[in-house]
Amino acid sequence: MEHTIPKVALITGGVKRIGATIARQLHKLGINLALHYRHSKEQALALQEELHTQRPNSVFLLQAELSHFPRLTHLVEKTIAHYGRLDILVNNASSFFPTPIGQVVEEMWDNLLNTNLKAPFFLSQAAMPHLQATQGCIINIVDIYGKHPLKSYPVYSIAKAGLIMLTQTLAYELGPAVRVNGIAPGAILWPENRELDEVAKMRIISKTALKHLGDPQDIAKAVVFLINDANYMTGQIVTIDGGRTLHS
Repeated sequence: MEHTIPKVALITGGVKRIGATIARQLHKLGINLALHYRHSKEQALALQEELHTQRPNSVFLLQAELSHFPRLTHLVEKTIAHYGRLDILVNNASSFFPTPIGQVVEEMWDNLLNTNLKAPFFLSQAAMPHLQATQGCIINIVDIYGKHPLKSYPVYSIAKAGLIMLTQTLAYELGPAVRVNGIAPGAILWPENRELDEVAKMRIISKTALKHLGDPQDIAKAVVFLINDANYMTGQIVTIDGGRTLHS
């Protein structure tokens, strides 16, 4: 019986929230995981233990500050050293906080652009030869606010708009060997660092056509589609927002 070597996915911000849901979904498919985290060590170890009970030695943890440039290439190098291959890069890690015009300082700009745009670019560049070797793919988690700006979040919106263009540019540059697509979530999870009362939440939900919050599984299933079933699709952004962008 021929032994099939498992595919390998590197997921940034892969140990909590949407990243962890993507990780669990890909793990179910038999994909080995390299999961990056920044500060969430306890969550990283818990997720690794959970997934190792299902399939031993299938999750490799990588801690890094994505704004520290040398660490970006190390994430790819360590993944290759551990597994010997790379098939999928999911640029999921993101920073999100308000930057009202008139109050923006350089540190805010650098934080948001580094995490949301610079890191995905240089990770993709480092991963390129390995993804070419496996005919792999890159999936960028963008945001509907990369197309329609969010009030009081101009720098975040700019960064995500850049990530959309990065998706299209990489698709053009890396074809035909590597497919590159993005997913733009709408209201899936409430932000961790932004307190919203029930009135504010209902106001956001009321602006969707489907009138309810999405689920992280909606994003994870789209990632699986882009990996397994989108063989003739590259440079595209899949919007999963319950119809939020239909609202003026």
